[in-house]
Amino acid sequence: MLAAITPFFLFAAFLILLLVSLSLPIIKSIFLFQLVANSSASFLDSSASGEARFGVWGYCTSAITVDTQLGYQFDSTVANALHVSGFSDTISRTLSAVLVLHPIACALTFLALLASLFITSRRSPYTVSRPAALTTLLVALLAAVIATVIFLLDVIFVAVVRHKINDKSHGILQLSWGNAVWMTLGATVALWGSVVSSSMGLCGVRRGNGSKRVDGRY
Repeated sequence: MLAAITPFFLFAAFLILLLVSLSLPIIKSIFLFQLVANSSASFLDSSASGEARFGVWGYCTSAITVDTQLGYQFDSTVANALHVSGFSDTISRTLSAVLVLHPIACALTFLALLASLFITSRRSPYTVSRPAALTTLLVALLAAVIATVIFLLDVIFVAVVRHKINDKSHGILQLSWGNAVWMTLGATVALWGSVVSSSMGLCGVRRGNGSKRVDGRY
């Protein structure tokens, strides 16, 4: 029964979204993108190279890690770490602030996970609770829509930064995509999987009720 695997989809999505929500500067190994300065470029302010990683709540350079904050930009700290100047408008504080949707989707996924634990009965694993399945479907659907929007925003955010960096740096800076973007994609797929499985559970309940009416067993 597909409804029985709904909690597994939701648990996977919740765990992934939780890790992304706690990305850099909290979990330094999870980040949206990374900037690396090319030490051989003649436009660098110094001959030293540097790097900076950016997550949901801020950034981390080879020297410092900023405190968690809502929204950030390419400030003097990043410029000094990469030994460049003139890139202050490459990261939008407004667009980076929208990344707060990650923990919101994580919270909704957790609520859907709690509801999904009551879809099947302990006495009969083949019996589906319609209220629990309906609640799971609605909350999971909302979480899936938000997660889809978040993934698109992540892609747009990194793509815009990459475009600006390539236009201004002329090879001075190299941007590479981080694992957080693809983790969000995986969570989105898992959430849509939970929507499908919970929908199948509701369809099973309706078919069961219809057969009971035909057989007259009320």
